[in-house]
Amino acid sequence: MPNISLVVLLPLVTALVVTTVLTFLTIPFVKKFGLMDDPKRHKHPGIIHTKPIPRGGGIPLYFGAFFTSLFFLPFNTTISVVFFAAFIALSIGLIDDYLNAKSKDVSPYVRFPVQILTAVVVVASGVSMHFITNPFGTGVLQLDILKINLPFLSFFLSDIISILWLVWLMNMLNWSKGVDGQMPGIVAISAIVIGILSLKLNPTGVGGFTDAQLSFIIAGTAIGFLFFNFYPAKIFPGFGATSLYLLLGVASILTSAKLATAILVMGVPLVDFMFTIIRRVLSKKSPFYGDKKHLHHILLKLGYNQRQIALFYWSISGILGVLALFLESRSKVFAILMVIAITGGALLFLHSITNKKNEKLIS
Repeated sequence: MPNISLVVLLPLVTALVVTTVLTFLTIPFVKKFGLMDDPKRHKHPGIIHTKPIPRGGGIPLYFGAFFTSLFFLPFNTTISVVFFAAFIALSIGLIDDYLNAKSKDVSPYVRFPVQILTAVVVVASGVSMHFITNPFGTGVLQLDILKINLPFLSFFLSDIISILWLVWLMNMLNWSKGVDGQMPGIVAISAIVIGILSLKLNPTGVGGFTDAQLSFIIAGTAIGFLFFNFYPAKIFPGFGATSLYLLLGVASILTSAKLATAILVMGVPLVDFMFTIIRRVLSKKSPFYGDKKHLHHILLKLGYNQRQIALFYWSISGILGVLALFLESRSKVFAILMVIAITGGALLFLHSITNKKNEKLIS
C-alpha cells in the first residue's frame, strides 16, 4: 500500500503553497503592466464587479501546477506536451487579458480555434479516451476500434470524442467564473474527486500515480488561487485560466472510467453551459458572445450575494462528487440524467420568474 501522504497530501499542499505565493507576487506584477479589468472600459454584458480588478490569474494557476508537477510527475513526452498545450492556452489568455485592459478582446472566433488546437496537441500526445465503462451492462466500450480515414488524415473515434470533451470542458469552466471564487472551488472539488477515484481504481499504483497526482496538484493549485479570488476578489482568473481547465480535462480522461464522474461532479455548470448555448441559438444570437442570463446572474437578481452563490456551486459539486465515488456506472448515468432534468427545469423556472419581474419593472 503506497504512502498516501506522498500520493495525495504532499502534491496538494505543495501546489497550494506554490500557487499562493505566485498569486501574491502576480497581483502587483499585472497591476504594473496594466492588466486590469475596469468595468467602465470593459463593456462585457456579463460583468458584475464595479471597480477595477487585476486579471492575469492564469499565470499563477499555470505555473503553480507546472512547478509542482516538476517534483511529482514523470516528465515524459506526454506530460511535456500536455503542459506545452496548456502554455499555448495561457498565452492566448494573457493576450486577451492585455487587450481587455485596452477595452478590447481577442475574438471568440480566434480563441475557439486555439482551444481546438490545444486539445488536438494533447490528444496527439496519447491522452485519449480509449474506452469507457459500459453503462448498460458489464465490461467496457472500446472507442479506439473505429478508424476514420480521410485523404490526408486518419483518426480514431476516441480521438474525436477526447478533443470534443477537452474543448467543451475548457469553455464550460470558463463560463463558470461568474462570481468570485465560483470557478476555483468547482475545479478543486472536481479534481479531488477525480483523484480519489483514481486511487480507488488503482490502489496499488500499478503503472504509477500520474493521473491521481496530477488531479491533486490541480486541486491544490485551485485552492491556493481561491485565497485571492473569493469575494471580494483581489485577482480574476482571466482567460488564461483555460490552461488549468485543460489540465483538469487531461486528468479526467487519463482513465476513461472517470469521465462519468467528471460530468456528474460538474453537472450544474455543465447544464448551465448547454442551456446557455441552446438559449442563444434559439434567440438567433451567437453562442460565443456573453449576456447576463447565466444561473449565477439569475441568483444575483433574486437577491443572493456572491459568497452565497459560490458556496451554492461548491455544495452541489461536493454532494454530486461524493455520490459519484459510490455509484456504479449505470447509476451515474441515471444521476447525470436527473441532474440535467432538475437543473434544466430549475433554469426554465428561474428564467420565467426573472422575465416576469423585468416586465413589471418596465411597465
